[in-house]
Amino acid sequence: MSIIKHPLLYVGSKGEKTLYTLFDSGANLSCIHPDYIKDLETPVHLGRIRKLATASEGHFIEITERVTLEFYINDVLLSDEFLVVPGLSEECIIGAATLQKWRIKLDFEHDQVIVDPKAGKLQLI
Repeated sequence: MSIIKHPLLYVGSKGEKTLYTLFDSGANLSCIHPDYIKDLETPVHLGRIRKLATASEGHFIEITERVTLEFYINDVLLSDEFLVVPGLSEECIIGAATLQKWRIKLDFEHDQVIVDPKAGKLQLI
């Protein structure tokens, strides 16, 4: 089993911070550990508590907050919503929804994250 973990620069309304980020195609959504948001962004409370399933059968984590952050991969500016997950084992996780949204490709053989440089360019059509 291969994993890809890289430092990424995250930017919010309060500042910026480099976080070691796990790219996890097995995680549906992107997540961040609560200890790292205080210097980045003010969390938004979810309308309803969400229960996040874990790898342990029958074990769920209650999620009550989210943040929207910008982040850089290979100098390409991207953004997405991150669930604030208490007890998360990583600083940050980029999940499948974010990977698909920005068409990010993972090259496990070369430990690389590939982003089309056009991905971060906004277009009004």
